Amino acid sequence: MTVSYTAVVDVDGEGRNGGHVRSSDGLLATGLALPKELGGSGTATNPEQLLAAGWAACFLGALRRAATTREIRLTSTSITAEITLTHGDDGEFSLSAVLSPVLGGVDQATAEELAQTAHRICPYSKATRGNIPVVLNATAAA
Repeated sequence: MTVSYTAVVDVDGEGRNGGHVRSSDGLLATGLALPKELGGSGTATNPEQLLAAGWAACFLGALRRAATTREIRLTSTSITAEITLTHGDDGEFSLSAVLSPVLGGVDQATAEELAQTAHRICPYSKATRGNIPVVLNATAAA
């Protein structure tokens, strides 16, 4: 296998509560804070938001690739990614995801088929497969 790209990111400080994120190219530089829902200040991003952003962007790319492979012209694409952090009865934290793409230029059945295909080929979906529950809610845009 040939390496296409490696992202390098450093995190320092307190990690998810007061840490700072920096990518090696300097394009990503942000602070981290616990969300208010977890008793934090909510004044900076958090790891769940970063995962949601990365997965959503990657998933849209996979959707477009799936459509191109089937020679389907999408007139628009958008997605909402929800990453939920759950604290279980066993004291352990876990994640779940809901991916809700909206695709223009196709009917509902095609939107659902393309989302399923994208979920098979998206690297984020592959990395999390079998590790966290994922719900796909594809919608055809009006």
